[in-house]
Amino acid sequence: MTDSPSDTPFPHRHLLAIGGLSPGDINHLLDLAETYVELNRQIDKKKSLLRGRTIINLFFESSTRTRTSFELAGKRLSGDVINMSVATSAVRKGETLIDTAMTLNAMHPDVLVVRHSESGAVKLLSEKVVDCAVINAGDGMHAHPTQALLDALAIRRRKGRLEGLLVAICGDILHSRVARSNIELLNIMGARVRLVAPKTLIPDQVERMGVEVFHDMTAGLKDCDIVMMLRLQSERMHGGFFPSVREYFHFFGLDYEKLSSAKPDALIMHPGPMNRGVEIDSSVADDFGRSLIREQVEMGVAVRMAVLEVLTRNLPAPDPRNL
Repeated sequence: MTDSPSDTPFPHRHLLAIGGLSPGDINHLLDLAETYVELNRQIDKKKSLLRGRTIINLFFESSTRTRTSFELAGKRLSGDVINMSVATSAVRKGETLIDTAMTLNAMHPDVLVVRHSESGAVKLLSEKVVDCAVINAGDGMHAHPTQALLDALAIRRRKGRLEGLLVAICGDILHSRVARSNIELLNIMGARVRLVAPKTLIPDQVERMGVEVFHDMTAGLKDCDIVMMLRLQSERMHGGFFPSVREYFHFFGLDYEKLSSAKPDALIMHPGPMNRGVEIDSSVADDFGRSLIREQVEMGVAVRMAVLEVLTRNLPAPDPRNL
């Protein structure tokens, strides 16, 4: 008799990146998330697994979508969820990340969900907190592991597998932590990955990550099973990466003409928020039969519930006074 996902130990204290996870780790999280997809569609959506646990969402960058998803995930597991607004905290007054860790340690949280604009900041924080699991909700241009996991779950539910699929990730690869985490996960799970973007938006030596690189949408999308579009991150751009938004859409925006190069049953993805008419045409984004964009949002809550569950299993039992 095999263990159910909720009975199996997870061998990691934190979730900082996809790298370092095994195929078994990833399947374990996805299988557990599957159970939460069904739970979240029921009238009574709550479980008591995190009763007495404190979860702090510490976002140094604004992200309503991701923060709300983690907040829902924590509350549906009956955790006490606190959103810390960095804009009004001491961090804005010169407090260092180490000072923040010391303050958090005094609060004794069980889980810390962190988003930060600097790559590596979340890892540094994880090394300074005590008896607390840390989840990377996106750091700089480095990693966004729960986004890659929710994307994988959405794909697996519709395609039945990840292994052997041909996935094109298109757009602003250079500035994208979503792209990096998806590349890592898809390679671990046996998919093939193509990157499609202007030369100015492709990182140097990215082929070392085990991907094929294309600078033409027609060639890059040929025979693909999944087309994943990325947002142009203009807030991270300093200088001219393309002549104009209009020209960018002409050559690299996803419309039905470009999509026709992919397989007839190819699915469309976008991590959001979308720039309609920039990286994707509205009619394609809203194609109910082929777009997974709404499902990605739904999968986000389920995946984050699964991550919260597995990372709290090995923590000390909560104080009975908090139950």
